Amino acid sequence: MVTLAGGFMILLDVSIVTVAIPAIEQGLGTSASGVQWVVSGYPLTFGLALVAGGRLGDAFGRRTMYLIALTAFVAASVFAGLSTTLTMLVIARLLQGLVGGLVTPQNSGLIQDLFRGAERGRAFGLLGATIGISTAAGPVIGGLILGVAGQPDGWRWVFLVNLPFGLLALVLTLFLVPRTPKRQTRPDIDYAGILLLGLAVLCVMFPIVLSDADGFRRFWWLIPVAVPLSWAFLRWERRRVARERAPLVDMRLFTATPGYSSGAGIATVYFCGFSGIWLIFAVYFQTDLDMTPLESGLMVTPFSAGSAVSSWLAGRLVARWGRWVTVSGLVLMAVGLGAVGVIGFLVDKDALAFAIAVPLLVAGVGGGAVISPNTTLTLAQVPSRMAGVASGVLQTGQRLGTAVGTALLAAVFHAVATASGAYANGFSAAMFAAVLVIVIALVLAVREERGRIGNHGNVELESFSSNTVTPRQ
Repeated sequence: MVTLAGGFMILLDVSIVTVAIPAIEQGLGTSASGVQWVVSGYPLTFGLALVAGGRLGDAFGRRTMYLIALTAFVAASVFAGLSTTLTMLVIARLLQGLVGGLVTPQNSGLIQDLFRGAERGRAFGLLGATIGISTAAGPVIGGLILGVAGQPDGWRWVFLVNLPFGLLALVLTLFLVPRTPKRQTRPDIDYAGILLLGLAVLCVMFPIVLSDADGFRRFWWLIPVAVPLSWAFLRWERRRVARERAPLVDMRLFTATPGYSSGAGIATVYFCGFSGIWLIFAVYFQTDLDMTPLESGLMVTPFSAGSAVSSWLAGRLVARWGRWVTVSGLVLMAVGLGAVGVIGFLVDKDALAFAIAVPLLVAGVGGGAVISPNTTLTLAQVPSRMAGVASGVLQTGQRLGTAVGTALLAAVFHAVATASGAYANGFSAAMFAAVLVIVIALVLAVREERGRIGNHGNVELESFSSNTVTPRQ
C-alpha cells in the first residue's frame, strides 16, 4: 500500500535520530541535555495527536487528512534539516511529531475502508510489519545516512531525506488511493474530549520523556494530575454518548469489540520493553565501544533482517493460528534479548559484534511476529466508522509504552553502569529488564488466548455495530 510508505517514514523518525545525537551535539555546539528535546519532543507531540488525528480522519475523510498532514510533515522535516540553532531544531521536531500523529491513524482507517475479508487481514499484517520494521530499521538507516553524508552536517540528512520520499508518497497517494467519503456533512468534533485526553496524555508523557534531563524529578507531580483528567474525560465521553453526540473515543471499543482491549494492552506493554533497547544499543556501542554511528547501526542489522522476514510471514499465518503467533514471537524475543544480555556480560567487547548476531536475529524474528499479528487481531473487528480512532488509541498506548520503556531501560543502564563501574554490566542489566517487561506481555497474550477459548470465541461486535451513535447534524 502506497500510504504505508508515508507511515514508514513517520515511524522511522521515532528511532532514526538516536544514532545522530552525537553529531547534532557537535554540529550545533550544544550539550547532551540540550539535545534531549530533539529526541523526546517528537514522541511527546506524536502521542498527543494520535487519537485526535484518528477522529478527524473519521470525520473529514482519511485520504484528505493523510495528504494534508503528510505535506505538513515533509515541510517540518525540511525545517528540521535546515535548522541553524537548537531552538529551531526543537520546534521543528515538535511540529514533526504533531503532524506525524495526524498521519498515522489514517493508514488503518484506509485499510478498513478499502479492504474486506482476507485482504483486510493481509493489509493489517503489512501495517503491523511497517510499525515493527520502521522502529527496528531506524538506527541502521540513520547510521547509513550519517556514514554517507559525513561530518559535521551529515545529521541534517536524517531529516532532509524525508523530502524526496515524502513527495513521492504524496504523488502516489494522489493517483493511486481512491477518495474516501466523509462520515457526515457537518462533522461533530469533540473538541473538549480532545483537550481533556491531550492534557491527560501530556501529564503522563512529559515527565517520562524528559527523565534523562532530570525531568521526572521536577515534574513527577504531573502524573497524579492525569488521574482526575482521565476521570473527567471518561465522564465527558459518556455524556456525549447519552446526548447522541459523537464521542472522541467510544468506550464500546473496549467493552464490545472482541480482542481490542487485550490487544491494546499487549501492544503497550510490549513497546515498553521493545522500543527502549535501541537507545541502549546506540549509547553503549558509541560510548563504550567507540563505534561510529554507521557501525552502531549495522550492529543491529540481524534484528532488522529477522523482523522484516517474520513480519511478512506472520501477517499470513495470523489468520490460521491467531494469538499463538504473537505468543511464539514474544517467546523468541525474550530468549533472544536474554541471550544478548548474558553475552554482553560474559564476552569480551572485541568479540561482542559477532557473539550477539545470532541472538539478535532470533529476537528480530520474534519481534516481527509480535507487532504485525497483534495489530491485525486488535483492529480486525473494529467497525469501519471507528477505525481511525481505534488506531489512534492503539498507537497512543504504544507511544506511552515507548516513553516509559525508554526511560526505564535508560535508568537501569546508567544506574548499574555507575554502581559497577562497567558499561557492559549496565548494558546486560538493561537487556534483562527488557526481557522482564516482554514476559509480562507474554503472560497477557496467553491469558487473552485462554480467555477467548474459554468463551468459545464469543463475539459481541454485532451489538456494537447495531447501536451506532448518530452524530447530531
